[in-house]
Amino acid sequence: MQQHLMTSPKGAKKNRRRVGRGDGSGNGTYAGRGLKGQKSRSGKGPMTKFQGGQLSLLKRLPSIRGFNNIFRQEYSVVNVDQLSLFPGDSEVTPEVLKQVGFVKDLRNPVKILGRGEIDVAITISAQRFSESARQKIEAAGGTVTVLE
Repeated sequence: MQQHLMTSPKGAKKNRRRVGRGDGSGNGTYAGRGLKGQKSRSGKGPMTKFQGGQLSLLKRLPSIRGFNNIFRQEYSVVNVDQLSLFPGDSEVTPEVLKQVGFVKDLRNPVKILGRGEIDVAITISAQRFSESARQKIEAAGGTVTVLE
């Protein structure tokens, strides 16, 4: 078979409708647009989100509204159960947490949260501590230092 002899199967190609080419074509006069109105006229028509004057969907959904707080502070979070992996009497700083892999980026301040239990006495330094984390660390005999 040669390329110039190949044809598409019957019915695969359909001629497009040539509207507005006279009444004899079956699509003359109003060209399939009906009578009068916004959709019968040439041009763009209503925008896709327009709902005929009804309150738009975006305004009806409260979940989408709101704002982004530009002063929001992101923290690198470490939990107390992760700190229990350090040996007793070790000194833990944000740099040590980064080396171990608990903190990915030191540009964000480190916050220690109180999930889990700790049974080793360690000295830990971080920018923030939750109240429960501070209590658990001090109950295990460790000390807490808040960095600025």
